[in-house]
Amino acid sequence: MRLILIAAAAALLVSACTPMADSPAPSGPVQSADAASCAARGGELRRVGRMQSQQCILKYADANKPCTDNGQCQGDCRVEGSISTPAGASVAGRCTVDSDRFGCHTTITGGKADPTLCID
Repeated sequence: MRLILIAAAAALLVSACTPMADSPAPSGPVQSADAASCAARGGELRRVGRMQSQQCILKYADANKPCTDNGQCQGDCRVEGSISTPAGASVAGRCTVDSDRFGCHTTITGGKADPTLCID
């Protein structure tokens, strides 16, 4: 009986990490699933996140510019490469390339690392 419970729990954990291909796209003012509207804003429709929702991803003109605060970027100012930067640490980063918000990110406010946020 114990072996069956362990196998069932393992199957649930594995299935929780599988993207859902046929989910409806969320609507919102920043990321539109309408192809014409997205293209008019210079964006590209992409399937993003764990649920693979179709969203308009916009590229930023200041991509990879050095920064120390979100206010210096069109998108976010983020710590490069590491998600293990402790919150409050003095850091510099780079402006994000596009509006895709999924994944784990450490943003920077006033030269200090914010807590790492993971969006799936």
